[in-house]
Amino acid sequence: MKPPRWTHALFSDADLEAIAAAIGASERETSGEIRVHLERRLPREVPGGDALARAVDVFVLLGMHATVQRNGVLIYLAVDDHTLAIAGDAGVHARVGDAYWQGIRDAMVERLRRGEARDAVVQAVREVGEVLRRYFPRRPDDRNELSDRVSLG
Repeated sequence: MKPPRWTHALFSDADLEAIAAAIGASERETSGEIRVHLERRLPREVPGGDALARAVDVFVLLGMHATVQRNGVLIYLAVDDHTLAIAGDAGVHARVGDAYWQGIRDAMVERLRRGEARDAVVQAVREVGEVLRRYFPRRPDDRNELSDRVSLG
């Protein structure tokens, strides 16, 4: 299925494929799950236009809260609103804390400002993958619990 045209404001079809490939590669060495979700705009009902609040809602909608080790991470972008957030489940957040997420977000913002959207997301996925690998190494019985494809809202 072809992504909607609004996604092309930041990402080509090849970019979306590269992001999915980065997610797959990052998850090979961890039991953690990474998702990237794009929306055209923050929904109006999101209080104060809070991207993190929306990311938490999407996290639940995508079933990311149901991973066995509570080690899912969502990278959320509202394309037209130029906003993003990163939401990590309880198992991950307990190990890295707010400062870690803020650092990833700040690096993404800097790359996005330079017009490097694909690199912004791919690098964030890789960095999150490293932390997941450190704290949640892959076990022999692990399986990919969630899709690696970029989800669209």
